[in-house]
Amino acid sequence: MTPSWYDVLDVEPTASADEIRAAWRSAIADLEPGSRRFATLNQAAEVLLDEQRRAAYDAELAAQVPEPDPDPEPDPDPEPDPDPEPDPDSEPDLVPEPVAHEAPAPQLAAATPSAPALPIWLLALLGVLAALSVAAAVWVWQSGDDGSLEDQTTAAQSAAEQAIVPVLSYDYEDLEADQARAESYLTARYREDYDQLFGVITDNAPTTRTKVSAEVIASGIVRSGKDRVDVLVFVDRPTTNKLTPEPVTYRDQVTVSMQKVGDDWLVDDLTTSPAAK
Repeated sequence: MTPSWYDVLDVEPTASADEIRAAWRSAIADLEPGSRRFATLNQAAEVLLDEQRRAAYDAELAAQVPEPDPDPEPDPDPEPDPDPEPDPDSEPDLVPEPVAHEAPAPQLAAATPSAPALPIWLLALLGVLAALSVAAAVWVWQSGDDGSLEDQTTAAQSAAEQAIVPVLSYDYEDLEADQARAESYLTARYREDYDQLFGVITDNAPTTRTKVSAEVIASGIVRSGKDRVDVLVFVDRPTTNKLTPEPVTYRDQVTVSMQKVGDDWLVDDLTTSPAAK
């Protein structure tokens, strides 16, 4: 059964608007802006905090409740078969006597050293980067460009790796400076979205004492154009808060849309999702 918006926020269908708002703020406290979970929680709050949309949604939920099936009638007990007459000419089954066999001596195989296994997430990362490298090469070849597109793409990729660290990092003790540092890497259009999302972090991070420091692991080109390039960046995010003082590292893959503004490549959008483990 598909979870309802009440399930997403972990509240009862009878919860008040204040209870829903408190559950939403608590749920997004440690999430990164742009993540799928963050967007899902926001969508749930938008529906349940709007009286008209919530009423329509409740009516939709009520219509989906299935009616209970009637109890099936029990099958009548089958009449037992009469006992079969024994066959006087039949002989009882003969059970063969067990035969002792000597167990063969175990063969000792020479031990061969094995190479250490690579973690699955690293293998997946290498596979994705290999595919992206091929796709980028094909894109440049098909464009028939003289090399300037490739140079622009490389510049955008480098700018994405540089920008993603301040954009995804923050310290509850220095939020104002962190926000200003991140904004210098954003287009004017995306800065509005980022400031709105960072406002949620500002409301919650001091209470949870959250610190996030992003680290770029690798990157590859998803799509390339003259003034816009999509870059896939693999990021580690060691995170601490008052409940977990020891860093917990989250591995994400972030699709960063870089826009050429004058001579600079700036972040115009980003989407975050957990990397394969």
